[in-house]
Amino acid sequence: MGVLTFEREMAAAIPPTKMFKVFVLEADTAIPKILPQVVKNVEIIEGNGGPGTIKKTSFAEGREVKYIKTQIDATDKDNFTHCYSAIGGDPWMDALEKVSYEIKMVSSSDGGSIIKTTTKYYPKENGEINEDQIKIGAEKGLALFKAVEAYLLANPDAYN
Repeated sequence: MGVLTFEREMAAAIPPTKMFKVFVLEADTAIPKILPQVVKNVEIIEGNGGPGTIKKTSFAEGREVKYIKTQIDATDKDNFTHCYSAIGGDPWMDALEKVSYEIKMVSSSDGGSIIKTTTKYYPKENGEINEDQIKIGAEKGLALFKAVEAYLLANPDAYN
């Protein structure tokens, strides 16, 4: 089985500067603070926060996935682009070599933003990709995104 690629575009009522700040630049502290029922903590295992840095995200007790390891590939603060790869974790990473994510945020005409994501799933040799699991994961990612957006709308002075 070859690489599977999925693209998604989402609208947000929050400008890209703030969305990028929360989801990329300050995500290690912002996401666990905003959604402690989902993310327990994020720790840097190796690196200084730039390209090549490896992080471990631990999820809250009772979640299906306990942790995931990611590696930062590139971050462009001026163009609101962030690329990273999931390189380890449980349980679905058993069948995957890695999952690469590219996130691009642009301004929308209503003052909010459009978030464009490209996700590529790289199976291990003889690995089978479960497309139903991918769809479930994508929906969980969208729910996380919407929960953070709701928090920012309810707390307009947060993360300025």
